[in-house]
Amino acid sequence: MNKNELHGGARYLGGKVEKAVGDAVNSREWQVDGVVDQVAGGAENLYGRARSVAEDAVDAAPGFVDAAKERLRDAGDAVSDAASRAGDRAHDVADRAAGRAQDVADRAARRAHDVADRAGDAASHGAARVNATVSHSPAIWALGAAVGGYLLGWLIHGERA
Repeated sequence: MNKNELHGGARYLGGKVEKAVGDAVNSREWQVDGVVDQVAGGAENLYGRARSVAEDAVDAAPGFVDAAKERLRDAGDAVSDAASRAGDRAHDVADRAAGRAQDVADRAARRAHDVADRAGDAASHGAARVNATVSHSPAIWALGAAVGGYLLGWLIHGERA
């Protein structure tokens, strides 16, 4: 086991823990970072294993040492670059999703505010219409006074048996 296998395994395990904590506290940033660390740790661990196999092969066939080291170094760089790009893309996607969610929430808040304003305007308009109708119709006033007087009398005297 070489340092790349050990470091990659530790990073993978740390990513698992970070993702689990992100799931527990519902933090998208921790979840994404955990997954990125898992991918990068797995890639580095795989690189370390390949490096161990290559070192074993070097011991068996000394003539291919330089070519194998060069290819292995290039493969490790390619894996590292791919993991880094994947992490950057994951962060970009999470940022865009958060921005879109905020836009939707803002639009919903504006619409709710508009609906509340319209409801207030409708209530004011309805009250004005009722007031205008009642004030121009003396019969409605008389009916309202009669009902009010009856209710007041019933409250004062109650039911008689």
